[in-house]
Amino acid sequence: MAGKVSVVKQISGLSSNFWFANWLEANERLAFFGIRAILPLYMVAAVADNGLGLTYSQKGAIYSIWALVQCLIPMISGGFTDQYGYKKSLFVAYTINIAGYLAFAFASGYWGALGAACLIGLGTAIFKPPIAGTIAKSCDEDNSSIAWGIFYWMVNVGGFLAPMLAAIIRGEINWQLVFFCAAGVTAFNFIPTLIFYKEPEKVGEIKAKSVVETIVDTLATLKDRNFLIFLGIFSGFWFMFMQLWDLLPNFIDEWVFSRDIAPTFDMIFSWLGNVTLANGNVKPEMIINIDSFAIILLMLPMAWLTGKFHPMIALIGGMVISVIAFVAAGATNVGLIVALAIFIFAIGEMWCSPKFSEYIGLTAPPDKKAVYMGYSNIPFAIGWGVGNAVSGVLYEKLGSKINFARQYLVEQLGMSEASVADIPREKVMDTMASMMNGTVDEATVVLWNMHDPWIVWVILGVIGLVSTVAMVGYYYKTKNQSLTSNGPETV
Repeated sequence: MAGKVSVVKQISGLSSNFWFANWLEANERLAFFGIRAILPLYMVAAVADNGLGLTYSQKGAIYSIWALVQCLIPMISGGFTDQYGYKKSLFVAYTINIAGYLAFAFASGYWGALGAACLIGLGTAIFKPPIAGTIAKSCDEDNSSIAWGIFYWMVNVGGFLAPMLAAIIRGEINWQLVFFCAAGVTAFNFIPTLIFYKEPEKVGEIKAKSVVETIVDTLATLKDRNFLIFLGIFSGFWFMFMQLWDLLPNFIDEWVFSRDIAPTFDMIFSWLGNVTLANGNVKPEMIINIDSFAIILLMLPMAWLTGKFHPMIALIGGMVISVIAFVAAGATNVGLIVALAIFIFAIGEMWCSPKFSEYIGLTAPPDKKAVYMGYSNIPFAIGWGVGNAVSGVLYEKLGSKINFARQYLVEQLGMSEASVADIPREKVMDTMASMMNGTVDEATVVLWNMHDPWIVWVILGVIGLVSTVAMVGYYYKTKNQSLTSNGPETV
């Protein structure tokens, strides 16, 4: 049991390959989260503002297809990693991701963005199993909690630095520069993989298999009923969870007045340059980045703390905290409250997300670590894919300030629908404010009070709550057969 082994011994028991895998993951996340930080804004930004000019529904559809590619392919690619080698998988992943980042830099319209997203999804899908499999092979029941905690900490080092660097690089609308930098960081990963990373030892005699045999063997994991139930329940939670990154930046950009916290951000991040927009609000990606900052600050002590709890207790506790904080983040337009809610959300994330990976890593058969870690992407696929398909349409109908403003111009200010339709997206709020003889902020408050866009976060939060309750039921039903006081034994 981790609580009976000192932290020093737990950490010293981790192999050098564990640390190299963490390095590769941090670099990959630096590239990935850099583009993810600006994508929600870039995709819906007007073409005149160097954006793609997509609707929220189109953005949601792209994210959904991207999610299916990125999160379902590991079910197969994990088998190929175990069969043909971890290093080979990494090299293929880097090459495809570089192509995807460059494709986004030159994308135009829906289909160009979708193609780029699918390339990045494919590359990331191939990258994940060898890295997660390396972590799983590098730890045991005594040090798994601290190992996955360190891994999650390293993930968020990249995740924390990426949005800040992206905010600086992109300035106001220089989005393409972020994609070029992401491609460069990914290319750098070839170096440590070639020089330092070692191919993990294979457990037992590995029989050579054809491509078809590898796929069939990998799909045999679907016979593990308890494992699939566990993944299914967590999928609903991930449905809610992913919207913090995919939808909240748009909500903050449209609705939240963050000038109250702008001086603090300017003071802390003055060395980075300008982290505020021309209107005085903090860039949305910087506010979202509070999540990664909190994880970097607290992940290691949280990993030590959660190692003392029954794994499922820590997992469920984190889900409860995350649901409450998620709803709070979208229930207000006050910057300080949003920032505090994101910080609390990060605490819940630190409790539940690493435990999810730890559970699977411990319960996976020794010769199928990459396969099982590949299947761990199923909740991510459902949550990210279905979540964005639903949330994009949901926000379009119940949360889009621009849509509400166009409606107000017609219904309250007497403009014709044709005239309103001709107004460029970036000019809609200025037009409404001008016709009201007020400011854009005043017009935003009017729309907030009329339409209650916070209802979107309540709806998404209910889905997360239902999943949390289901996980409690799963725990009580399976604790005697699948979990012991020392941690999970079988799935």
